[in-house]
Amino acid sequence: MLISLMAETTKPRTIQAVGITLEIIDYLHEHERARVTEIANELGRSKGTVHCHLATLLEDEHVIKDDEEYRLGLRYLELGERVKDRLGIYDVVTDELDDLAATCDELVQFATEEHGRAVYLYKQGGDRAVQTASTVGKREYLHCISLGKAILAHYPRDRIEEIVDRHGLPAYTAQTITTRDDLFDDLETIRERGYAFDDEEKIEGLRCVAAPVMAGEDEVLGAVSISGPSRRMTGDRYREELPDMVTRSANVIEINAKFS
Repeated sequence: MLISLMAETTKPRTIQAVGITLEIIDYLHEHERARVTEIANELGRSKGTVHCHLATLLEDEHVIKDDEEYRLGLRYLELGERVKDRLGIYDVVTDELDDLAATCDELVQFATEEHGRAVYLYKQGGDRAVQTASTVGKREYLHCISLGKAILAHYPRDRIEEIVDRHGLPAYTAQTITTRDDLFDDLETIRERGYAFDDEEKIEGLRCVAAPVMAGEDEVLGAVSISGPSRRMTGDRYREELPDMVTRSANVIEINAKFS
């Protein structure tokens, strides 16, 4: 009983009102604009509660009200720019990925990990680049994309276990890794090889290759990837040329990050 009580007391307290506000912000982010009734119905909250939270956000200039609809304000643009600046390597990443996209003529992306998921920070496309649903700021599961696996491969096992406990290993295609044993086997291969493949594991018909960007032996800053349709990502191009490209770009970012 004592152990149980101690475990409960060590769990951080949360504030319900803050949680509701964040639910509303997330909803407006996903739907661009909405009325009080719509938000209340979708979130399972009373109209009065939602209206009070929106009134607070409006007064503090976090949302805009057009007639009876609310949308996020430009305050989030300022916040996003500050977060990018604090990363310290954003300019290095954008310069290198612009060059990489021009060289490989495919879609290139950079992501880092936060709260156990990949967060896209930058994407650029060559003339033949495919259009995917990934956008800057979007979060994705780590186990099913090359960017995520390139990052996970350099995490300690207990951290990987925590991430899997929290997010699971959901399947997207027949190729998705869905068991811990398969995941750890793949991560071991990635560590030895130096780069990761996504062989239609997230989207059918799409293959990707990614290399980690390291800050020292054990610290992972993120990963760089190249994505393209499976019909173009074959043979030596997929298994040798593109891995060489992402590895070189990751090394360039690593070197420049030391002096930025």
